[in-house]
Amino acid sequence: MTIDTTFLRRCIASLERSVEGIEAQEDREDVMYDIYRAACVKEFELVLEQSGKLLRKRLAAWFASNRQADRLHFKDLFRHAARHDLMDCEAVERWLHYRDNRTTRRTTTARTSRRPR
Repeated sequence: MTIDTTFLRRCIASLERSVEGIEAQEDREDVMYDIYRAACVKEFELVLEQSGKLLRKRLAAWFASNRQADRLHFKDLFRHAARHDLMDCEAVERWLHYRDNRTTRRTTTARTSRRPR
């Protein structure tokens, strides 16, 4: 099964450029720092979600139907990937950590943005 990774590779390249851009910013008060930071967050989100979608497609071969693979939660996708030797356990742990950090960050940001000013 051939899976088109063009969009994922483009997102990774954009994330890398965004990281380079933010690292080059010396002044955190400069608007360009905010622009690069927003780009990093956006591209990271895209990489994370696109990786899950492509992994779901790849894992479908181990299930009786595509619907079963579609029902897997994000973290379970990576656990199944390790089970079928598509990823090593260390890589899976990293991805699960990324996902946990993303979820924690989103929750913290949402709570902060709802505070009265």
